[in-house]
Amino acid sequence: MPTSSRRRSRFTIGFVLAAVLAALFTAAPAQAADGAITGLAGKCVDVAGAGSANGTAVQLYDCNGTGAQIWSNPGDGTLRALGKCLDVVDRSTADGAAVQLWDCSGGANQQWQVTAAHDIVNPAANKCLDVRDNNSANGTRLQIWSCSGGANQKWNAPASGGGGGTPSGFVVSEAQFNQMFPNRNSFYTYSGLTAALSAYPGFTTTGSDTVRKQEAAAFLANVNHETGGLVYVVEQNTANYPHYCDWGQPYGCPAGQAAYYGRGPIQLSWNFNYKAAGDALGIDLLNNPWQVENNASVAWKTGLWYWNTQSGPGSMTPHNAMVNGAGFGQTIRSINGSLECDGKNPAQVQSRVDAYQRFTQILGVSPGNNLYC
Repeated sequence: MPTSSRRRSRFTIGFVLAAVLAALFTAAPAQAADGAITGLAGKCVDVAGAGSANGTAVQLYDCNGTGAQIWSNPGDGTLRALGKCLDVVDRSTADGAAVQLWDCSGGANQQWQVTAAHDIVNPAANKCLDVRDNNSANGTRLQIWSCSGGANQKWNAPASGGGGGTPSGFVVSEAQFNQMFPNRNSFYTYSGLTAALSAYPGFTTTGSDTVRKQEAAAFLANVNHETGGLVYVVEQNTANYPHYCDWGQPYGCPAGQAAYYGRGPIQLSWNFNYKAAGDALGIDLLNNPWQVENNASVAWKTGLWYWNTQSGPGSMTPHNAMVNGAGFGQTIRSINGSLECDGKNPAQVQSRVDAYQRFTQILGVSPGNNLYC
């Protein structure tokens, strides 16, 4: 069972790099592409009954690889399936207007922008494609709604970015992710992870294809260890909860003495870490740390914040360790080296290495050198 009881220095070495989020709503370059559009709970945008009649409902459904779930982005601003366009009913711009399949007409209600933040926006309404009532059940109707950044508005679409050979643009496909984490908690969605990637655009996009996949495997292997295979969202030892408030900080613990326990893929803990991560990500985690256990994208962003900006007890960030060739062992040192490295806990180190080797095998790359710390 994972624990977050690490030395304070883990999160306090170095200054947090400010995350540049202004690009979140910049549309990705248009490109001709075909593939599934996945979203909430890893399900697919689906044409009901595979019908091609005008007015056929567009819904959320288990991904099945059929033509009813293959969408084309021809580069003209439309999204097409079964030869027809994704269309807002009655050209409405109101919250809650349903979407459907309809003959392509060039109308503004058939124009969509797939953004770098994984929103699908109808510019005429300035609203996002949305899963009604945040309901992941098969058959839930899709609609447009004011963009909120919620998981029910995040999509991995054919135009959401290049590279890696996957619809999301991430070097790990959803199928590979599921293979890595067969028993994962449903909270840790693939769509939540890919929605978080825009916060740190250098992550798994730096260097050769081998280096990019090694970094993804390294991050996910450490996450696997921290969360018991993406099973645990919060720290399991509740007795530790009151210990993570440092009242010596000028901002104190506004969410309460016991509110800053370990959460998320790298088990973020302590009030000063919630403050630092929140400031970097533009999210108020000091006053509302529960966002890390309630919003998959926020949870993944906190893990990426640590990975890309913090050295912990090591001498480099885990990101730099992988892209500069220092090796997987240095990522362990930067995450929990003071408790595990240099012979302190070889079994824990081996657990991380085993996961890394397994994940690189799934991704079809060598693990490289310097696996141990």
